[in-house]
Amino acid sequence: MSWQSYIDDHLMYEISPGHSLAAAAIIGHNGSVWAQSENFPQLSPEEVDKLLNGFEENSPLAQNGLFLGGSKYMVLQGDPGIVIRGKKGPGGCTIRKTNSAFVIGIYDEPCTPGECNIAVEKLGEYLFEQGL
Repeated sequence: MSWQSYIDDHLMYEISPGHSLAAAAIIGHNGSVWAQSENFPQLSPEEVDKLLNGFEENSPLAQNGLFLGGSKYMVLQGDPGIVIRGKKGPGGCTIRKTNSAFVIGIYDEPCTPGECNIAVEKLGEYLFEQGL
């Protein structure tokens, strides 16, 4: 299976009638794009570094916010070292860290935070279990 099919088949599908993620990507810890949806924002090297450091204890992301492609998200609860969740207006993001990549989903209404969390975290857990 290609990396792009993980995006197309496991993240950008219709989660429930009329609900799907707005954008998704799998990005290596080094900032390399493994696969992404057509409209996923390009992350700067600084954003990737801050994201990687954001999974550490006492991350400054909670105080300063999370940036994806220049858009700022307020950081919500997550699972330390595993998941970061962010909120921006009626939408938000979920980021699942694996051994060597980030699985990132961005949603907007009518998609719900829970739908995004399930899709991203399920794929991220699978990749983690595969050693990726």
